[in-house]
Amino acid sequence: MTHHLAQINIDRLVAPLDDQKIAEFVALLEPINVLADEAPGFVWRLKSESGNATDIAYNDDPFVIVNMSVWESLDALRTYAYKSDHAKVLRDRAKWFEKMEKPSYCLWWIPLGHIPSVAEGRERLEHYQKNGATPHSFWFSKHFPQPKDEGVRV
Repeated sequence: MTHHLAQINIDRLVAPLDDQKIAEFVALLEPINVLADEAPGFVWRLKSESGNATDIAYNDDPFVIVNMSVWESLDALRTYAYKSDHAKVLRDRAKWFEKMEKPSYCLWWIPLGHIPSVAEGRERLEHYQKNGATPHSFWFSKHFPQPKDEGVRV
């Protein structure tokens, strides 16, 4: 394995983080983050000193929150996202987030040891929104294999 899988997803909150409308979501942040941290195949997630990413700006809109993480494989991320308690949060997201007009998520391969920045994630997401799935950024429904390591030939 020469690459890991990076993911970004953004959402626009229906209310400020301290509003009762999204108190349930805010209460779920810590347990869901712990679940990710302990999941098989988890490598890294975006977080500030608060332990989550809700106070890291994605753009100028204070209601848009960003989540990024790195995983050993597509299967590891898929298992966490859809076959753990995280799936319950996905099912309830309409209570806390506005419906986005464009895709709000994407995946891409990164070299082992690379930690993606929010700017990198934003660029990958904008590419996916404009071009759909390509080897540059894609989704579970149409994914691409990790790049092959060509190695150095002598």
